[in-house]
Amino acid sequence: MLHIKAVTCIKQDRCLFADLNFSLKSGQIMQLAGPNGAGKTSLLRIIAGFAMADEGDVLFQDRSITKYYDEYAQELLFIGHKTGVNTQLTALENVAFWLKINGYDSKQDLYPILAKIGLVGLEDVPVRMLSAGQQRRVALVRLWLNSAKLWILDEPFTALDKSGVAFLQERFVEHLNAGGAILLTTHQDLTTHFSDLQTVTLEYRH
Repeated sequence: MLHIKAVTCIKQDRCLFADLNFSLKSGQIMQLAGPNGAGKTSLLRIIAGFAMADEGDVLFQDRSITKYYDEYAQELLFIGHKTGVNTQLTALENVAFWLKINGYDSKQDLYPILAKIGLVGLEDVPVRMLSAGQQRRVALVRLWLNSAKLWILDEPFTALDKSGVAFLQERFVEHLNAGGAILLTTHQDLTTHFSDLQTVTLEYRH
């Protein structure tokens, strides 16, 4: 599904990684590991098409994402380290807005999903008044509402308790079983057994 081909990234005259190659296939989960400053988030942003590699290319289904980005974007769900939600809106308003701008049915019944992720009773509260973990859950609702094949997740477990982490990994399993793929960074151990888990480790380069 995804192929990282000889990708190099240089930031402020420091080479974060060079000639990086790996592939991610349908039904597979891959973890990017490495110390802070090694370039994990920079790599995710390149793979998502938000930044350009200094050298190399990213291929999705054997086509360069730079040449076919519109098609690629339809198959991509990116959730960054920051929640990416509007703190002035409620949880319900945030989710409905995300659905609308991404071409999904924004008038569908969202309460079953909010209940599953522990947000019922908080759906009409401005996000700014929610805890960090609850705000993270508002962002993660997208994982139950999208049809993208490739998920790129930067520290998705941040601010979640153990039950939240376990519940999120159950959703990962569903996505992988449906033929999707996941690329993520996390400082927490994956507690669910994933039979096809791969790890790419970036080293800090001085």
